[in-house]
Formats: sequence, structure tokens, C-alpha cells
Amino acid sequence: MWSPKSILPQTKFCCLGRIVTKLNLIAGEWLAGEIEIENRNPSDLSDLVGMFAQASSDQLDATLDQARIAQAEWAAYGLERKQAVLNAIGNEMMARAEELGTLLSREEGKPLAEGKGEVYRAGQFFTYYAAECLRQIGENADSVRPDIEVDVRREAVGVVAIISPWNFPTATASWKIAPALCYGNAVVWKPANITPASAVALTEIIERQDIPKGLFSLVMGSGRSIGQRLVESPKVNAISFTGSVPVGKGIAAAAIQNLTKVQMEMGSKNALAVMDDADLDLAVSLALGGAFGGTGQKCTASSRLVVHAGIHDAFVEKLVAGAQAMKVGHALEAGVQMGPVVSAQQLQENLDYVALGQSEGAELACGGARLEMPTEGFYMSPGVFLNTTNDMRVNREEMFAPLTSVIKVGSYDEALSVVNDTNFGLTSGIVTKSLARATHFRRNARTGVVTVNLPTAGTDYHVPFGGRGDSSYGPREQGKAAAEFYTTVKTAYISAGPV
Repeated sequence: MWSPKSILPQTKFCCLGRIVTKLNLIAGEWLAGEIEIENRNPSDLSDLVGMFAQASSDQLDATLDQARIAQAEWAAYGLERKQAVLNAIGNEMMARAEELGTLLSREEGKPLAEGKGEVYRAGQFFTYYAAECLRQIGENADSVRPDIEVDVRREAVGVVAIISPWNFPTATASWKIAPALCYGNAVVWKPANITPASAVALTEIIERQDIPKGLFSLVMGSGRSIGQRLVESPKVNAISFTGSVPVGKGIAAAAIQNLTKVQMEMGSKNALAVMDDADLDLAVSLALGGAFGGTGQKCTASSRLVVHAGIHDAFVEKLVAGAQAMKVGHALEAGVQMGPVVSAQQLQENLDYVALGQSEGAELACGGARLEMPTEGFYMSPGVFLNTTNDMRVNREEMFAPLTSVIKVGSYDEALSVVNDTNFGLTSGIVTKSLARATHFRRNARTGVVTVNLPTAGTDYHVPFGGRGDSSYGPREQGKAAAEFYTTVKTAYISAGPV
């Protein structure tokens, strides 16, 4: 039986000691919500990860009010005190990467190695921005007017709403939360409802630190209710969002009513160009990892493989064999290379895209089917489309699936044209041994991130991340570039007077 001393503040228990619900962090207090939802393991639907509270509108308003009070207190903390907080968060996450990565993989479905890696990298975001706490250096100048000096510095923007996705439930949230706190802001976080367990785990770590009451809030709930109310609130000074293009456009439309600052990372249709001089085995390895890592549920996934005719047939043969050889299974099973899709809805959307591609004339060379496994889950085999053209919907729309399409081209110039022929512009890559082609591609690919002889997926945390077109809107994320969004500039003029 449980002991009262063992009750965690963020957990509601029933009379028999069974955990019923994980709670929201509202205005510094762990509180139940108006309803509860269950969270099940997509690798094994019999595994109930937990029950999670859904915040009410009144709770959202209360936590926004307290956030404003806490932000003023936090902004006045000394730099080293803030640095210590962020370091403590990051170090605990890295130390607990095995435990928290297992939880993440259990609720999201990515293989355990990816889950552990995500949590560790998320910890690095916090330790990086801990150091940035001490690097907030302004500028000074002489005025064009005599005997006047100018001081330019950045100050916190205020209360930041963070709306994060389910595909990287810890990492994406962390690369938003860490700079928000670093630069002196309060945070109200609405995570994706599909992956609430990772959100609660991160919140527990943050809430234990030396921060003002209500500085950080967790408001779990649906996008239609809590999410919409959050982005429409005049109490929010800035909104950082990662998700789909339609939702992002809706957030922008709501935010403009209050002139709220926005930063949005949205869809993608990333291309990997494989040239006739490419290392064939390297190209296939990059394509497989880029297309099917994370079950293809990445905004940086290689969903279009633009392949030169001179290497096309050999590339396709190895690509299909590699996809067929991938081990699909339970996320926590040793040796699994691809876990399940995150939900029943996502699986159905994926299967609909398979049917769509075939109706458009694409050849499904392998995969693209639901799999029956020892445990009931949302399993799907990695699929490869051949004989596709860039005007097909499967090459125009973000599928967020373990599906990739091969597009044959006759030259480097045609490859570059196909890569750029999209409404999106997040990442692109080229596989080539030619320095001239690599340099030209790097300069002329119209994407925010370009890779050479590397996967389109996988970025560093200390440099800017973001795209063009429908992929991104607003200031860049990560690195020093994050300061542009999480701060506002103040220019002061000082006249000291005569000596």
C-alpha cells in the first residue's frame, strides 16, 4: 500500500493507491482539470502510460495572471542565479536520459536509442542557454548629437506561450523553454496531448528549481479549447509554435489581433539530391536514416529523394532492399530500427497517402502497409514510391509518415530545380563528391538549412534553425538567434551634463 509521504504533488491518487491522474501546474500549484484523458503506448495499446488532467479556461487565466507577476521577479534575478537554474535543469535531464528517454519512447513510439538521445540533447539546450545567461552583452555608441551617449540592450519580452508538438516532445519544447527562461521571460506551456507524460516529467524538473511561483506553467488541454484561448489572450506577449501550416496560420491570425509576437515552425517537404558521382552506399544510408528515422515523423525527414539518372537504378535497388530489411517493432525492444506510428489517426492518414500515391501513378516498391505484431500497436512498414513526379500530391504535401518518393532527374540543374519547386523550405541536402556542385547547391538551395553528404535530419543546438516559405514564420530558433524572439530591444540616450 502507498504511504502519504510518497505522494507526489503532481499526482492524484484513488483510494486504493492506483495513480489516476497527472496534474497541471497552474500558477505554481499542481491542480486537477475539468476532465482527464488517457495516454497509451503506441507500441502496445494494453499499456496505459497514465491519465492526464485537462486544464480549464479559468485555470489558464489564473496562471497567466501569476506568470506576469513571476516574470517581473525572475527578470530581477542575478545572472548567475538564472544560470544555476538552467544548469540544474539540463544536468538532471542528461543524468536521467535513460529513464526519461524510456518514458518518451514508451508514449511516442520512437526507438529507445532515439528517445534517450532526445532527452540528452534537450538537457544540452538548457546547459547551452545557462551559459548564454552570462553573455547578454549590449552595445554602446556615441549619439550624432554632442555629449550624448547611446546604450542598446535587450530585455525580456514578458509572458511567452509555448505550443509544442508530439514528435519531439522533450527536445522541441526544451529549445523553446530554455531561451525563454534565459532571457528573463515567464513560460506558459501547452504540450501536445498525445505525449503528456514527457511534458509532466520535464515540468517536474523545472518546478523544483529556484524560480518564482508561477514562472513556469503546464496547461495540458486540446488545441481547440486551451490552445485557442491561449493564443487569443492579450495577457500573452509572445507565442512560439511548432506544428502544422493550417494551425500556424490560425495562430498568426489570432495573435495579430493583440499584436502578439509570433515564432512558428511548420511543415516541410525536404529533398535529398543524389548526384551521379555520389558514394552510393553513403547516399542510401543517408536516405534511409533521413526518411525513416523517427518513423518519418520529423519536420526534417527526407520525403523526396531526387536522384540522378546515372545512379538511379543502382540507388533504388539498394534503397528498397534497405527499407525491406529495417526491423520494425516495439520501441523498447533491442535492435528495433523503426517504432510504430504515434496514433491510430496518424496511421490512417499514412495509409490514405499510400493509396493516394498509387492513384496518382506512383509505384509502391515496398512497404506502406499496416503490420501485425506480437503486441497491438500502430505499426507500419517503411514505404518507397518509385516513378514519381514532383507535381504529385505525395511530393507536394507533408505526409509525416515512413514514406519517401524517388524522383528521377537527368542533370544537376534539374535536380536543383526540383529541390526548390515546393511551397516549403526547411531543409535540403545533396550527396556528391564535387566541391563545385556542393558549393553551388549550398548557395542556391532555397531552404533555411542545407546539408552536404549528411542527412536532411539532424541539427546542432548552438546555431540558427528555421526555414522559408510555408515552413517558418518569424525569428529563427536556437543559438544566439533565439534572442531576437525572446527579447525586445531598448535604446537609451544619456546626457551626463557638464563636468
